[in-house]
Amino acid sequence: MSIRSSLFALGLASGLLLAAAPGTASAHCDTLDGPVVQDARAALDSGALDPVLKWVRADDEAEIRAAFERTLAVRSGDEQARDLADQWFFETLVRVHRAGEGAPYTGLKSAGDGVPHAVMLADAALESGDVAVLADKVSGAVKQQIEARFERAHTALAHADHNVDAGRAFVEAYVDYVHFVEGLHGLVSGGHDHHGTQPGAEAEHTEHAH
Repeated sequence: MSIRSSLFALGLASGLLLAAAPGTASAHCDTLDGPVVQDARAALDSGALDPVLKWVRADDEAEIRAAFERTLAVRSGDEQARDLADQWFFETLVRVHRAGEGAPYTGLKSAGDGVPHAVMLADAALESGDVAVLADKVSGAVKQQIEARFERAHTALAHADHNVDAGRAFVEAYVDYVHFVEGLHGLVSGGHDHHGTQPGAEAEHTEHAH
């Protein structure tokens, strides 16, 4: 496999694991081309706010309605006022949305900024109605990464007892391999062990992997 294909697989698989981490899953929502701002643009053009309200909690609806009305009032001015008002509404909406998910707001990002390739593929699949390409690329990338980490750990295992340096090389490879698999397991199982692991057992195993 080419270096470019390997890098793609690594980025895609890593993106999947990052998506499971707190505060990262909604990162796509703070970009100018993300779904939150797209809905906000459409609402400002049509004057209909309801499609935007799904992005915020019911408790935050009043704040967004007030911001929307203020924005519409200012938008009637010149082009500069319109742009500033739109930007303020986008920032307010994204900030409130992120807060509702318990995620920090670090500003509105430019289009495509920091969006994992896996997320772009996921959006494309949703728009086309065909998930086959996404599923194939993700499963292929994950398979490649598991196999690569397994081969490294398996090769190192054969030399683990030769000397201390070889032993440490094995431990490094082993931890990388096991943590990657555990991360995938946590992602696909939603954080629950389907094999009846007792509370604390998985944490104990992870500690031993260190």
